[in-house]
Amino acid sequence: MTNRLFFDVNAHESVYELIIKEQESVGYYHLPTQDISYLSTYKEDFEKHTKEIKHLVVIGIGGSSLGLKAIYRTLKNVKKFSRKIHFLESTDPIAIDSELEKIDLQKAHFFVISKSGTTIETIAIYKYVLNLLQEKQIEDAYRFTYVTDAGSALEQHATTKPSFCLHVHKNVGGRFSVLSSVGLAPLSLIEVDVKALLQGASEIKNSFFEAGYMRDILLKKATYYAKNSFAYNINALFVYSESFKYFCEWYVQLWGESLGKKQLHSSFNVGLTPVGLIGPKDQHSFLQLIVEGLRDKSVTFLKIDSFNKDIDIPAISLKSLEKLDSINELSFNSLINLQADAVIESLLKKGDIPIDTIVLEQIDEKNIGKFIFYYELLTSLVAKLMGVDAYGQPGVEESKEILKEKLKDRRLL
Repeated sequence: MTNRLFFDVNAHESVYELIIKEQESVGYYHLPTQDISYLSTYKEDFEKHTKEIKHLVVIGIGGSSLGLKAIYRTLKNVKKFSRKIHFLESTDPIAIDSELEKIDLQKAHFFVISKSGTTIETIAIYKYVLNLLQEKQIEDAYRFTYVTDAGSALEQHATTKPSFCLHVHKNVGGRFSVLSSVGLAPLSLIEVDVKALLQGASEIKNSFFEAGYMRDILLKKATYYAKNSFAYNINALFVYSESFKYFCEWYVQLWGESLGKKQLHSSFNVGLTPVGLIGPKDQHSFLQLIVEGLRDKSVTFLKIDSFNKDIDIPAISLKSLEKLDSINELSFNSLINLQADAVIESLLKKGDIPIDTIVLEQIDEKNIGKFIFYYELLTSLVAKLMGVDAYGQPGVEESKEILKEKLKDRRLL
């Protein structure tokens, strides 16, 4: 993984010491080097107690599904899996029934993922699924894996029936949890190389904390974002791979929920607005706004060096379109990266649009692990420099409490 910055700023060395200290209380830093022997035990028990499972259905919302979904949807474009993963992550009744229609419930296993164990949306969908299984007279023994905090109400519920229960790693928030049991347990059941995923994350972690090349890159980038957070308060991730489109959703949650806060030691509301874009599709839409719109956006380009696909444009000359014969015999791998390079060059010529480029060697578990931990570290650094707590979400909690009150009032009617 390479990252080229097209802007320069002196890095704040003091924030590095703060991040080192933060490792004592924030759990996600330790996930790349976690003991994953629990996954072998879980998988062995799973295969022993379940039969002919072809569908893994994730019931979760936000951090309980977005990271896992991003990894799965990215890898399934380049690998073949024996099982499919489905996601029930919305209370939209059309979306729920539409997804369930794709699933053979007799061959389905459900993951109920909620760190707190009391997420209303998750429990609502879980109840619907339970009722559906009862209506179809499908035995629910070992039909569910519950992933939650130790001691939660959901864990207590899990003991009421034959099932599996895994704990979310200590001090790991939902949007930073993809490399914990939240993501690794389902992925381990479809033969994703979990070790390679963590190895990639470890390489970024080691490079940062052992004063490798990633330390300078991340400190400079985070400092630039924080220092210019009012001038360039919109950050676009421009991904040149359709496979990474769901990482845009994960990035939007990670960035938005971690950085959009009231400052810890002032009354100022701050934040950086994340925008996920897919190239070359969004070259024909959002790019116009970047090039000629307000100068309030920075852009990160994600390129894939090798797609491992040898698809070439045929050497066909089309009548009246002979001028486009220049693309003949060009691989699509080369074409999409040339498109990215052309956009990057055009923005550099403007001189007032801050950009940087991340290049992943190829799409595989190791490089995905690198990308995930890179953005998690970057988020923590920017939060420190902006003076906000990256790990809470009080703005979200308030609406949750209002919803609970509305539901309580409904019971009293």
